[in-house]
Amino acid sequence: MVMNNPYIPNLTLIESIKEETPNIRTFRLRLIDEDLREKFDFKPGQFIELSVFGYGEAPFSISSPPHIKGRFEVTIRKTGVVTSALFSLEEGSVVGIRGPFGRGWPLEEIKGKNLIIIGGGIGIAPLKPVIECIIKDRNKYGNVILLYGARTPKDIVYKEELSLWSNYIDVHLTVDKPSPEWRGKVGVVTTLFDYIKVDPENTYAFQCGPPIMMHFVTKKLLEL
Repeated sequence: MVMNNPYIPNLTLIESIKEETPNIRTFRLRLIDEDLREKFDFKPGQFIELSVFGYGEAPFSISSPPHIKGRFEVTIRKTGVVTSALFSLEEGSVVGIRGPFGRGWPLEEIKGKNLIIIGGGIGIAPLKPVIECIIKDRNKYGNVILLYGARTPKDIVYKEELSLWSNYIDVHLTVDKPSPEWRGKVGVVTTLFDYIKVDPENTYAFQCGPPIMMHFVTKKLLEL
């Protein structure tokens, strides 16, 4: 549901802040207006425009699933003026949001099908609600594989969630630059295709990440 006036930010409380990596945080948000809060709905893959008053506005994907009502999350990397201002705020601060906007992922259309989900770095944030919706209705989907790559082990987002998801879907991780303690796979995310088997006739693919990653992932998918 898009709010009454899509051009006016609605006051929203920062309920909690979780540090995912040294420069990525997840903000749990709650609309202050009770009526708007009850009506607010979205599809996995949609985004909001978030305002830090006095600094500006920027778009961010919603990173929580729609079946969790009353609040939602955005996972954000600190990169510029708006995100730096947002990172300076504390729990209990007020921001503005507009939206949701965008089409979202076509989850209804792929029920009964297999799915490969490919994410790179912060690109896993728009994919997180897809994974959590699939887990909620796990019997409605076929084989689900997640391929996720990060620059270093410290840059892996959703470490706790990845461990939980592995109980329900096939999770493969890789990093570009391993630490001495890293015992997982090393290489760009496309190298993970060597470890999976895919039926291309019955499989869909969702991907999100840096443009260069998506370019080579698309080439790899076309080779299947």
